[in-house]
Amino acid sequence: MPAANIGVPGTTVLSELAPRAQLCQHGTAAEYVKSRLPEALKQHLQDYEKDKENSVLSYQTILEQQILSIDREMLEKLTVSYDEAGTTCLIALLSDKDLTVANVGDSRGVLCDKDGNAIPLSHDHKPYQLKERKRIKRAGGFISFNGSWRVQGILAMSRSLGDYPLKNLNVVIPDPDILTFDLDKLQPEFMILASDGLWDAFSNEEAVRFIKDRLDEPHFGAKSIVLQSFYRGCPDNITVMVVKFRNSSKTEEQ
Repeated sequence: MPAANIGVPGTTVLSELAPRAQLCQHGTAAEYVKSRLPEALKQHLQDYEKDKENSVLSYQTILEQQILSIDREMLEKLTVSYDEAGTTCLIALLSDKDLTVANVGDSRGVLCDKDGNAIPLSHDHKPYQLKERKRIKRAGGFISFNGSWRVQGILAMSRSLGDYPLKNLNVVIPDPDILTFDLDKLQPEFMILASDGLWDAFSNEEAVRFIKDRLDEPHFGAKSIVLQSFYRGCPDNITVMVVKFRNSSKTEEQ
């Protein structure tokens, strides 16, 4: 499964607010999201920052609205062209004191706190999970095992952007889960945003230990953990983003 990274730098208007996203794609969907979602988020976040005190919005609602909007927009185009492409989407939004993470699909975010603990930043959307199984069944769908549990015997995740044939059946949905974390409390060293291929080979704790031992060179650590995943037999393409926080000398993205 090819993978694509998205990095959206913060602007002066947004101060230290910097959306970062990781996408894992099948077909052309990730390229479409990559070309549209960052600018949409940037514009809406800039507008929000101008009048935050009087706004009825929040980082969470902006993320949810724009993710759902890009899915609707993409579905219209994919349906016309009969393109069955889809993508996961994992976005980490850094503000002064908070980290807000939005997730659709089975890419995953993990943070290393000040004590070296692995803190999950997202939850995978997998068909075998009880909540997802019940939702799929209520929609009239089913899951079956074909190497892994799959919705309608096709898709190995229960939420995604795109995938219009399954969206039309309402068995796969684009709704993100959004979590917010207190950076002052966690005092993080770094976080990892990665596609499912990494997590098929590494547990959260293993990945954190691996990167922590190589944190002086985040770029080397990111490349090394990808290679190690292949050595462990992962057949999937893998994308990894490592973000080193300022209290760990300086913020770096690799």
